[in-house]
Amino acid sequence: MNQSRKAIYLDHAATTPMRTEVLESMQPYFTEFYGNPSSIHAIGRRANVALDNARRIIADLLGAASREIVFTSGGTEGDNAALRGIALARRHLMGANRIITTPIEHHAVLHTAYDLRDHFGFELTLLPVNAEGIVALRDVEAAVGNGSDVALVSTMYANNEIGTIQPLAEIGELCHHIGVPLHTDAVQAAGKLPLNVNELQVDALSVSAHKFYGPKGVGFLYLRRGTPYQPVQTGGSHEGDRRAGTENVPGIVGLAKAFALAEADRPQEAERLHLLREQLIGGILEEIAGVTLTGARTARVSNIASFIIAGVEAEGLLIGLDLAGIAAGSGSACASGSQRPSHVLEAIGIPPMEAQGALRFSLGRANQPEDISYVLETLPKIVTQIRSSAPVAL
Repeated sequence: MNQSRKAIYLDHAATTPMRTEVLESMQPYFTEFYGNPSSIHAIGRRANVALDNARRIIADLLGAASREIVFTSGGTEGDNAALRGIALARRHLMGANRIITTPIEHHAVLHTAYDLRDHFGFELTLLPVNAEGIVALRDVEAAVGNGSDVALVSTMYANNEIGTIQPLAEIGELCHHIGVPLHTDAVQAAGKLPLNVNELQVDALSVSAHKFYGPKGVGFLYLRRGTPYQPVQTGGSHEGDRRAGTENVPGIVGLAKAFALAEADRPQEAERLHLLREQLIGGILEEIAGVTLTGARTARVSNIASFIIAGVEAEGLLIGLDLAGIAAGSGSACASGSQRPSHVLEAIGIPPMEAQGALRFSLGRANQPEDISYVLETLPKIVTQIRSSAPVAL
């Protein structure tokens, strides 16, 4: 790496750096207002006020009520809680025993759905997606039927590997008409797409702070009032008896601050990132032979550009980029180290051998046009070098 050049971080779908304003908002709750929010003394009450304020800020941004916000440790817990909590409750109340989701969900949803199938006896329906990773409304409608046996439907808002956006509001309308709860993993959508829960017609929505410049280890689950729910974490009566455990007050304060900042910046930042993303996609497709864009061309979250590059493997690409001072990814950060091909790419019809050449760039606040220019200057050289050392027919 050229030491005079700053590192270019293009892996924001994996995690983001915390904003200075977020860190500053959290600091007093580590050392000054450190009380347990369940305590009745003044120090505890001060922490509880911060908790209430954070809940109100988030609820207002979602178009929700404060009591509908449950604080969690992040997206994985939110997804687990939504699927298990709603599915178990609806089976207990009305005998609904089927879960409907898609094969391109994050593993926090898919593995939870498999566990509910394999160890709790639920039936599981996986909806097909097209080559862009989009679910057809007619397939959702056919799978749901009259809804009598459906515990819930879960479909992500924006995919973490290929960036495809689902027609969530339309799916929500369909589910609401039939009376089936809809959960969405909105981890990659927060700060990039509108999250008004009433316009989207979702009953549960999972978010993680570290995807929009907040702290790691904290998030929230929106749970619409009246949605059947059985808590999956037992203990004290925290979070309205829905999630036991002393709340992470500094993290929750940072979560609310980060979400408010992200929502305030979202319209202009989404447009700016869209332009950078298009510059990147256009340049890569023009400069490198044997490249396929994965995911939808237009129904795509503003900051993700994902490709299959023939004749190379992702590991070599990522190492070469890293040596050049560019941080990128090959898909879900949660699956790094796995030798199995991406389940998302498999679901959209990419053969396993081709999927080994997956590359994902995910842009963020600090990225500028000159960063994209440097990538377009550097990546073709890396691809050429890898192909020349291990030639593969394109």
